[in-house]
Amino acid sequence: MGENHFAALPSALYGLILLCAAIAYWLLQQAIIAVEGAGSMLAVAVGRDWKGKLSPVLYLAAIASTAWLPWIAQAIYVLAALLWVVPDKRIEHVLSKSET
Repeated sequence: MGENHFAALPSALYGLILLCAAIAYWLLQQAIIAVEGAGSMLAVAVGRDWKGKLSPVLYLAAIASTAWLPWIAQAIYVLAALLWVVPDKRIEHVLSKSET
């Protein structure tokens, strides 16, 4: 994207790649929960998973915004990345509770 000066098409394709990664993450998570069961430690740890549900919505909004204002798409991509920079301690918390 940098070589194209954040043009609409490369920005939209970047968002599509991020959206595909988010969908793959969700599918993997659901497959593991299906095998382990709804009461598994992963299912308990994941809970409502607001980050996992918000990210694809942000990616779709960014892809849509590339047609009008590509810089908004870039801001949305940065926002989505910042959501995931904050460490998610849910799985660690559930594992430490199960050990005690």
